[in-house]
Amino acid sequence: MWQNGTISYTPDRPAAIYLIGAAVIDVLVRPASEEIFRSGSCPAEQIHMSPGGDAMNEAAVLASLGRKTELCTVIGADTAGEVIEARCKSLGIRLDPGCKREDLSTGINVVLVQENGERSFFTNPKSSLRRLTLNDIPAPFPEGYGILCFASIFVFPDIGPGELESLFRQAKRQGMLVCADMTKRKKKESLADLAPALSYIDYLFPNEEEACLLTGAKDAKEAAGLLWEAGVSNVVIKCGERGCLIRNQEICETVPAVRQEVCIDTTGAGDSFAAGFLYALSEGRSIRECAGFANQCGARAVACMGATDWTASIGRRS
Repeated sequence: MWQNGTISYTPDRPAAIYLIGAAVIDVLVRPASEEIFRSGSCPAEQIHMSPGGDAMNEAAVLASLGRKTELCTVIGADTAGEVIEARCKSLGIRLDPGCKREDLSTGINVVLVQENGERSFFTNPKSSLRRLTLNDIPAPFPEGYGILCFASIFVFPDIGPGELESLFRQAKRQGMLVCADMTKRKKKESLADLAPALSYIDYLFPNEEEACLLTGAKDAKEAAGLLWEAGVSNVVIKCGERGCLIRNQEICETVPAVRQEVCIDTTGAGDSFAAGFLYALSEGRSIRECAGFANQCGARAVACMGATDWTASIGRRS
């Protein structure tokens, strides 16, 4: 799917994608140094602002690839919210006008990026970042979408295992493929707690640490087996520079990473991976092909500052 350094483009197919999750503003600083706490002022090679958040990042990549996408989120009626709205409009991402809330401030994350591309976050838990509830999500889901992706399990305190089960059950009733990503568990949730919701998931995209924390496994292979036994049809575990591990009823194997000489910023790399997988899935590709394309998208993401700036290099062909 890569041709001469760009992603080949094909017209939309029926499997448009409905995304649920966070949309925030990222302010990234690179390289971040502890010297700032001693000197009071420190130069940075790059200070960069862009829309971010798991669902926003996935939507931006998918829209840049030409896929019809709708984003279900909440933002504040403020300047940061206007930036997110403008970004969605420019990419053709459908954003429900009801997402804007007068009682919220839009989440702004400060991302400190080290020389090796690893990052740390300052977040505001009182902002829109963690405020999505079941009442903000339409039921039934809008018609015309073949894939539902809940961009990060464990992000929203008011959307727990029971709420996820309800959402995923509704999506299956509507004939949608159900996909989900996750962050680290926040309340020591167990695999048993999440199992009823997991049983509806067609594709799950945790990273190795997240999967092991939830399952108690020692490595990605063991975690993938436990998640599959809990009911996930296809487990896709992101393993960083090792690529990803895929597990379903027929296979359990590693799909190697795409070699990337430069790692500038890992922010959003997992979101780009998930978006790449969703895009290939929407074209009817096999799980191996989806994983390979996802690895390519993740590799492109780490070579740029910002979660989705790499998409500027995408080449479209009609």
